Amino acid sequence: MGDGVGKCRCDIPSAARKLAWRKSKTARGSLIREEAITRRCFVKTVAGCLAATALPLRAATKLNVGIGTYSYHNLSMDEMIVQLKALRVGEIEMSRGEFMLMNHPTEELFRSARTKLDRAGIRCVSYYTATIKEDQDLENAVRFARLLGSSNVTGDATGSILNRIDRRFTKERLTFGIHNHYFKGEKFAYESPEDVLSALAGLSKTVGATADVGHFASCGHDPVDAVRKLGPRLILVHLKDIQAVDGEVNVLLGTGISKIPAVMQELHRQNFAGLVAVEYEKDGDVNDDMRQDMEFARRLA
Repeated sequence: MGDGVGKCRCDIPSAARKLAWRKSKTARGSLIREEAITRRCFVKTVAGCLAATALPLRAATKLNVGIGTYSYHNLSMDEMIVQLKALRVGEIEMSRGEFMLMNHPTEELFRSARTKLDRAGIRCVSYYTATIKEDQDLENAVRFARLLGSSNVTGDATGSILNRIDRRFTKERLTFGIHNHYFKGEKFAYESPEDVLSALAGLSKTVGATADVGHFASCGHDPVDAVRKLGPRLILVHLKDIQAVDGEVNVLLGTGISKIPAVMQELHRQNFAGLVAVEYEKDGDVNDDMRQDMEFARRLA
């Protein structure tokens, strides 16, 4: 038997042995190729899934760019709405002069504005009051915000009335954003982020900050640093560019000293969800300038 087995093993035709070897090699090659293909498919699948999840995330964190309506103070309400619709603006802050408290606006003004804005599909998410000095101002601010359908009021106030604003707005489920400002030759209560933070100390999260990056720059403060410091209490942003420190000349976004791209980057870092209201304070026809400003802001959003 031993000789037979040895002879049988040795006598396998060489052609058959070569064929078997080639098949074995081919099989091994196929397995290697299949494994490589499987790995490539896996990598492509994972990359595709990551890309798919990344896209909605970017969209979800896109900044909400709208307009502060003081920009159109030279136009009538109807003319302003035409411009807002042309720019596809969905949300605004009502900051036109005739709506500010010191000009003693009537309820009818607010009712008429709300009707026109609703018809145009534009939401007024914030109402700019300017200074709230006394309790009647506070009551009017709440009433007018409700008429506009706004959830936030932007303005300024100092002293004990801030505590009353806090209590009343909390009850009404509204928020109040303290607005910083620059006045040439005058000292204003809120010029730096530290001024705002000092006023917010001891108040609830109902009261926060409406950061005007242009006014911070005018007062000589770094607007990016200001937005960063105010981040935990930031409610709304006025996006405005200024020509120079200690000046009031507004320029197109990105051409002045307000560091607009860096401000927007900081807002992205914070995942800021409030309104970023473009403002352009200039007399005369601003329609083309506002178009350019909105295009610039949206590219950064």
